[in-house]
Amino acid sequence: MNVLSGENISKSYGVKTLFKDISFNISNDEKIGLIGINGTGKSTLLKIVAGYETPDSGSITIPKGITIEYLHQNPDFNPEATVLEQVFKGDSQIMKLIRQYEETLSAISKSENNEKLQERLLKLSDDMTTLDAWDLESQAKTILTKLGITEFDKKIKVLSGGQKKRVALASALITPCDLLILDEPTNHMDSDTINWLEEYLQSRKGALLMITHDRYFLDRIVNKTLELDGGNLYTYTGNYSEFLERKLERQNLEAVIEHKRQRLYKKELEWIRSGVKARTTKQKARIQRFEALESSKVDISESNLDISVGGSRLGQKIIEINNISKSFEEKTIIKDFTYTFLRGDRIGIIGNSGIGKSTLLNIIMGNLQCDLGSIETGSTVNIGYFSQESQDMNTNLRAIEYIRESGEYVTTADGTKISAAQMMERFLFTSDMQWSYISKLSGGEKRRLYLLKVLMTSPNVLILDEPTNDLDIDTLKVLEDYISEFNGPVVTVSHDRYFLDVICNKIFSFEGNGNIIVNVGNHSDYMDKKDSICNVINEEAPKKKETQKQSKPKSQNLKFSYKEKLEYEQIDSQIEKLEEALTKIENELVIYSSDFTKLQELLEKKEKTEDELLYKLERQEYFINLEKQINDNKN
Repeated sequence: MNVLSGENISKSYGVKTLFKDISFNISNDEKIGLIGINGTGKSTLLKIVAGYETPDSGSITIPKGITIEYLHQNPDFNPEATVLEQVFKGDSQIMKLIRQYEETLSAISKSENNEKLQERLLKLSDDMTTLDAWDLESQAKTILTKLGITEFDKKIKVLSGGQKKRVALASALITPCDLLILDEPTNHMDSDTINWLEEYLQSRKGALLMITHDRYFLDRIVNKTLELDGGNLYTYTGNYSEFLERKLERQNLEAVIEHKRQRLYKKELEWIRSGVKARTTKQKARIQRFEALESSKVDISESNLDISVGGSRLGQKIIEINNISKSFEEKTIIKDFTYTFLRGDRIGIIGNSGIGKSTLLNIIMGNLQCDLGSIETGSTVNIGYFSQESQDMNTNLRAIEYIRESGEYVTTADGTKISAAQMMERFLFTSDMQWSYISKLSGGEKRRLYLLKVLMTSPNVLILDEPTNDLDIDTLKVLEDYISEFNGPVVTVSHDRYFLDVICNKIFSFEGNGNIIVNVGNHSDYMDKKDSICNVINEEAPKKKETQKQSKPKSQNLKFSYKEKLEYEQIDSQIEKLEEALTKIENELVIYSSDFTKLQELLEKKEKTEDELLYKLERQEYFINLEKQINDNKN
């Protein structure tokens, strides 16, 4: 079934044409990846499809009853809303009901004896049962937990940028829709969370349209690829690997056709220049064919990013990390870490969000002091630091003015001296774009401009903090090639598994409690050894936990909130209901063992039910432990 069609869509901003007369269809079983160089209009096209922007010409057709959910790259939030209120922001009847239920629960927690609120809660509970909304609420909490958000009553304003993005993602995933549109959903996520999201989207029913730079993510999820290139939209069946093969076939075919056109055009041009006049019908038709040949030119030259900036001399001593430790209040981020950097190091830093990866980079850069230990840097070291925030970027400057702050000229790897303007052209900034204000550039174009400025300083050590965020795939491929030829150590924090596999020969793994493990090999090598690494780290953990348990003072303020008390009262029956549902599904699996379609549907239902049951069991364990602690305090 077709869920959306675009016919002859065009969009321009000023003199810049993003795309012209493009057409496409989306059916309900398609999972589509949209790719292209930054600035080609990918996010704009998503906004047009989602109805947030209008095209200059053309039309979007959506059949009656089709619903669309859109995750913006920079979502809007109500800072005063709680996590759950933000997740249930939708306008459907079931979303409004869950929102009302959560609001009433919150009000009762502040006034437990209010009879009107009690009556309202009872009525809303009946409505929740009628609309089968309990499962949706449970599913929302499960998804939030999988995304690393466990405090559902926290206000949005106190969350980090990455946490806010994950709350917005949970809201998009939980909202029933026929077409789910995601703009860079994997940004600011760790590998474990990305793996979970992959599995979720693979099993999700309905159409999916997304932008992502994560090539493994594209390979494992999409079955159709759309490419924006030079104002045109190309459609390919298959995932990212299949797209690469078919794009090469397309380019080869276009090159053959263009060379034939050029030969024919040359002959016809000679005929035109001979002074022929359109006196006969045949001559008129031939002139028209010549004009058609002239207008049908295909640009077969590729706009390839060229990173060829040279580096400065690097001496024997690079960077030595000597037994450093760092804590914030009572949380240990880094504990007794030592490492000496080598010229050929390609180091990937991985770990959960907020565990301290960027802290290590800031200590190396001197932006943050360690509590213990020292960092020694060689006298010849010139660090190129690509940060997450691009904090020094003055958006009121023109792009070329920003680059010229680092110098009017730069020496390339082959020793050639070229101007800042020429270097910008190699980074795909046309003359018009060079004189554009930075505030007018897309998010990806700003990141590409920032990368150019970092490399313009001719670094001999590269430190990259989440370089894959907002950089398009083509730029990443060229950056990977540049790193492979770079004559000095490279350190990168990244969640992009493909990027880490391509460039890294060592992994610094943040394993928690300040432990950083150095692993030889790339990200896939680390994942193969992950279980044995965790076992070594955790073999002393039970003893430490027991010691902490014995020394931990009793809390005097432990108690159930009204909401927790209500949840605890209902949790046994909810667990029983889920266990019964699992038994029923398992019986049906036997009955429909030869019906592949029904079998797939039952397996997906079983997985979802098991996730909900696991969440409920974890909550039940939490309540039992809390009740025990409260009783111990009373005694």
